[in-house]
Amino acid sequence: MTAILLPIFAVLIGFTITIIFKPSINSGIKLLLSFSGAFLLSTTIFEFLPEIYIGQDKEIGIYIIAGLLMQILLEFGSKGAEHGHMHHKDNAVFPWLLFISLCIHALIEGFPIPEHEHILYGIVVHKIPIAIIISSFLLISKMKTWQSIMFLVVFALMTPIGSLINQQDFILESYKTPINAFVVGVLLHVSTTILFESSKNHQFNASKLAVILLGFIIAYYL
Repeated sequence: MTAILLPIFAVLIGFTITIIFKPSINSGIKLLLSFSGAFLLSTTIFEFLPEIYIGQDKEIGIYIIAGLLMQILLEFGSKGAEHGHMHHKDNAVFPWLLFISLCIHALIEGFPIPEHEHILYGIVVHKIPIAIIISSFLLISKMKTWQSIMFLVVFALMTPIGSLINQQDFILESYKTPINAFVVGVLLHVSTTILFESSKNHQFNASKLAVILLGFIIAYYL
């Protein structure tokens, strides 16, 4: 049940923060995003990645690479919303490419959650700033209210749906390791993109470094 509820609560928390504080993409959210990227990357490396290679040969890396490539393809539709890139436009047209890309991403990342509790925490921490950014975009847009609500509700449900799919009988045990490796590729791309994109004017940012280190430390000792 935790695997179902926490990702939904993460989106709800992000939406609530947006409603109350009406934040723009400012330095505070960028720091939160950097922390979430560090936490997600650390959780993937410390807890998830080692399990993928147990009893496997190097061919499992093909699935990780496939996940990386899949995320690159998804970002043609999402324009990088998974790692904080969101262009605020007062457009009334429903952003189908953005919606579909984000939903596929959320569905994929939900698959390993039932068997990997720590990756659940990484995904939840990551979802909060992303939900803030998406909610801010929807509030600024000229879309109808029901469309914005539908966008957030479906997006919030996709990760739990991914978790439920994992628990179905038609998902054979032999398929789970390759699928999990695929998810690792997706998560590695998103988290490293958050961390290693250039800072403004390529300047050293002590605050960003501090929250990244904090994310690494908390993930290690969790």
